[in-house]
Amino acid sequence: MPQTAVRTGVALNYEITGEGEPVLLIMGTSGSLPLWGEVVPRLAEEYQVIAFDLRGLGGSERGEGQMSVASLAEDASALLEALEIPRAHVMGWSLGSAIIQEMALAHPEQVASAILYATWARCDGYQRAILSALRTPYVHRDMDGAIAASGLVFSPQLLDHPDLAAMVEAMLPAFPQTEAQMAATVDQWDADLVHDTLDRLGGVTVPTLVIVGEQDVLTPPYQAKAVADAIPGARYEFVTGPGSSHALHLERPEDLIRIVTGFLHDNAIERRPMPVGS
Repeated sequence: MPQTAVRTGVALNYEITGEGEPVLLIMGTSGSLPLWGEVVPRLAEEYQVIAFDLRGLGGSERGEGQMSVASLAEDASALLEALEIPRAHVMGWSLGSAIIQEMALAHPEQVASAILYATWARCDGYQRAILSALRTPYVHRDMDGAIAASGLVFSPQLLDHPDLAAMVEAMLPAFPQTEAQMAATVDQWDADLVHDTLDRLGGVTVPTLVIVGEQDVLTPPYQAKAVADAIPGARYEFVTGPGSSHALHLERPEDLIRIVTGFLHDNAIERRPMPVGS
């Protein structure tokens, strides 16, 4: 996969798959490109899909300076500039969804539509407890503990599946591989914990879809609903039943892609003008 240098001072690892209107995918905490699973090939049947590794993870450089959700949003904006893509649909999972919130506020002219999957706008005490527990193994460079704790992203049904061990083994290359990548993951957890856009989301002007699963304990449905309620005109999709976890895209990819493509069809770039003031 190629790397490209961007204006924020790092080289980012990315892949482009398919043809059509561009869709930029932004990964969640601790993950790299392979963790998108079936999302990339399924979306690429209709769209040009641009997926990349956040700074410090996968094949992307860490660079210097403090990492924040806003700084990661600048990386995403800079990548679109470097690839000469003036406007794209943007879909983010977890941390990626927080990044899109900041991107839509700072660079609405680049965001044709925003898909916030497993999202929140401000941590409460419950969510801080969950994210802090997931952060701790990375602080101590305990990869076995980190993988064990990552079970929180899955549904009870998957955690009791007889093939779970093989599934986790197949996903290991998508997680941090070095001490430097584990340190970058701690930076990501820290950014998650202080992410706060709740009082600014009324300024989001792009068409927005919020998706969350009933069994999501990392970004609980009430947190995602608060985001949808705060963004004018946002569409809210609540997925219920077995497999409706934080990792909905891995457990129920068909349902997720059906919801996403329906929204993208309704908000095609070719049918919509640029935002006022862009």
